[in-house]
Amino acid sequence: MSKNSENERELMIDIRGLSKTYRIGQIGGATLRQEIRDRREMRRAKKAGIPIDDTEKSRLEGKKLYALRGIDLQIYRGETVGIIGKNGAGKSTLLKLICRITAPTAGSIDLYGRLTSMLEVGTGFDGELTGRENVYLNGSILGMNRAEIDAKMDDIVAFAGMEDFIDTPVKRYSSGMYIKLGFSVAMHLESDIMIMDEVLAVGDQAFQNKCIDAMRQAAGEDGKTVLYVSHNMNQIRRLCDRCIVMDGGKIAFIGDTEEAIALYLDQARREVTQFDYRDYPRPFWLDDTRLRVLSAAFPDRDQAVFRRDERPRVRMELECTKDIDGVCLRIEIRDATDRRIGTSVLYDLFDARAGEHRLLETAYDISALTDGLYNTVYTFFERSALGANHNLDNVPGLSFSVRVAEAPGEVHWDQKEWGFVQFPDGTVTENRLLP
Repeated sequence: MSKNSENERELMIDIRGLSKTYRIGQIGGATLRQEIRDRREMRRAKKAGIPIDDTEKSRLEGKKLYALRGIDLQIYRGETVGIIGKNGAGKSTLLKLICRITAPTAGSIDLYGRLTSMLEVGTGFDGELTGRENVYLNGSILGMNRAEIDAKMDDIVAFAGMEDFIDTPVKRYSSGMYIKLGFSVAMHLESDIMIMDEVLAVGDQAFQNKCIDAMRQAAGEDGKTVLYVSHNMNQIRRLCDRCIVMDGGKIAFIGDTEEAIALYLDQARREVTQFDYRDYPRPFWLDDTRLRVLSAAFPDRDQAVFRRDERPRVRMELECTKDIDGVCLRIEIRDATDRRIGTSVLYDLFDARAGEHRLLETAYDISALTDGLYNTVYTFFERSALGANHNLDNVPGLSFSVRVAEAPGEVHWDQKEWGFVQFPDGTVTENRLLP
C-alpha cells in the first residue's frame, strides 16, 4: 500500500472498514473456563440441530453493542484533525483502536510513524516512579535511548513548569500536574503521531492555550500529525485544520472545522422547553438561600426554536424564604460554546415576602441575533442601598435556536465571518456626486 495520496501528501494513518463490536451479557463477565464451556455448548447445539430458546441464547451469546461501524479514514502528515460528537458516538473507541489498546472486530489500521498518546490523565505513568523516571519510561517505550531522552529532559520539565516536582513520585501529583507533565512528554519525545482525548479539560486556561499553540507549531513546523478529541469547541476551532463528526459509531461528516462544529451543535441542540431546578446544585460561591428558582419553561412551545422577530417568553416558578425588596434578574445569552454574547437586565421586578411562591413571566428581545443555537443563564439578585449587587440564585437557563427568515434580495448572514449580533441598519445622511 502506498504511503502517498494522489496529491503526494504523506499518509500517516490509513483506516479501512474499521468496526468494533462489544458483547454485553453473561459471557462478557464470565471466567475463561465458563466462556469456553458456553461456546462449546453453543457449537454442539448448532451441530446437533437442537433449538435454543431466546432466553438461553441471550445468556450464551450476550447482547451486541456496535461501537464503530465501517470507518474509512485517512490522515496525513502535518494535519491537526479534531474528532467531535455526542457521548457514546465512538470517539474514544476509535482512538483506542488506533493506539492498539483494543483490537478491531473487523477492518484494518495502518500507521506510518511512531505514535504517542494521552487518552486519559496519567496514561502510561507508574505512580511509584518519579516524574523524571516516568519520562525515561515513556521515552523507552517509544524506542528512544537514554541519550536522546537526556537531550530533551530540560525542555520537557520547563514546558510543564515542574522543576520543583520532577523528582517527586507521580502518585502525589494533582490531576493538573499529571496533565502538564504527560502533555509535555508527548510533545517533546520523538513521535510522528499524537493522539489526545480530552486531556486539556483538567489543565488551567493558561496551560491550555500554551498546549494548543505548541500542537499547532508541532504540526506546522515539525510535521507531526495530531488527532484531538474534545467537547470544547473553542479548542477545536483554534487547533484543527479539519474535523470529524461522529454519530452512532459512524463518521457523519469530515471536512471544514466550522461546518463540522455547526453540524455537531445542531445534533446536540436541546429542544427542551422546560426545566426543573429543585435538585439542581448551585455554584459554590452562592450561599444565599432566600430565593430559589424552582422551574422555568417556554410556555405553549413544543420546540425551543424562535424567529428573530419573536420575543421568547420564559415562565418561572420561584420560592422565597425571607423578605427581599426589589428583586432583579439578569438573563445572559451565550453562544453554543458558552461565550457570552450579551445580557438583558430587568430591575425591581417585585418585592418578595417569606413563604411566598411566585410565578414570573418575562420576555426578552432577540432581534439582533443571527441564526444559531444559544444558551442562557438566569441570575436573580438584589441591589443594596449603596448600589452593589448581591446574587440570590444562579442557574443555567433554557437553550433556544434562532431562525432568520431572509427577505428576497438580502445578503445571507455569515456568522463565522460577521459574528452573532446584527446591529440595526445604518442611515444614509448624504449621498451625492462630487464635482
